Amino acid sequence: MTDAEPEAVRDYLLGLQDRICGALEQLDGQARFAEERIPGDGGTLARPRALEEGAVFEKSAVHFTHSKGPALPPAATERRPEVAGLPFQAVSLSMIVHPRNPYVPITHMNLRCFTTERGWWFGGGFDLTPAYGFDEDCVHWHRTARDACAPLGDEAYPALKKACDDYFTLPHRGEPRGIGGIFFDDFAEGPFEDAFGFVRSVGDHFLPAYLPIVEKRKDTPYGERERDFQLLRRGRYAEFNLAIDRGTRYGMQSGRRIESVLASLPPLVRWRYDWKPEPGSPEARLTEHTLVPRDWLSADLKQ
Repeated sequence: MTDAEPEAVRDYLLGLQDRICGALEQLDGQARFAEERIPGDGGTLARPRALEEGAVFEKSAVHFTHSKGPALPPAATERRPEVAGLPFQAVSLSMIVHPRNPYVPITHMNLRCFTTERGWWFGGGFDLTPAYGFDEDCVHWHRTARDACAPLGDEAYPALKKACDDYFTLPHRGEPRGIGGIFFDDFAEGPFEDAFGFVRSVGDHFLPAYLPIVEKRKDTPYGERERDFQLLRRGRYAEFNLAIDRGTRYGMQSGRRIESVLASLPPLVRWRYDWKPEPGSPEARLTEHTLVPRDWLSADLKQ
């Protein structure tokens, strides 16, 4: 591992942050991302960006972080105990989008690279969390996710899809968080440049995966019923991020700025005691049909 390799990841993720923020601002047409620049020791940098109260996006956060430290926090070493206690560098981009219209799904992406004296590894992926599911959107999302995996060959997408389905689940409720996507962790296969090429492919496919869905659904009429259900489903999202997500634990354990760590939480949320959807309703269809893990690439589309 040379010093140039973490710098290449840093440069790519900074550029990707610019591209994503620019695209979301253009689509929203009203709100803009506020940016902070927080320099650290040894050339490190935190560059959090947040958008709030937009016409299309009620809240979005796209955060870049380059950090160095004497030892990784436990959330980063529980699967790699051999690097516990070693100095490290970490470069990451983490983003969340909470749309205003209930028919537009929440989305999340994270890309990260860790380096120590014992080697490097990547992690990340992207996933989709609808409140109201449309099969054609799910198929488009997963086709683009499959295309993002092309640098690794035909076998990569099924494995990374399964990893995403397995990770983004609420075991205490017995249901998935959303329809998944792709997820990888501790990825260090092949030469660094090949692995980095795959990570770039994931980053480059995010906007083509998400923006067409937003364009299609953002002007769908909705009322109090749909808004109420959206807030209930955001509650599931908050439960996952606070109780299960390793990224949230990593941020808290590493002493990162708490505003950045918790930026993924929705702006508004609702919980209701033992709430159940009306049988046969669009709200019931979400858990009975859309959130059932399946092969979306060969799905029989039924709206």
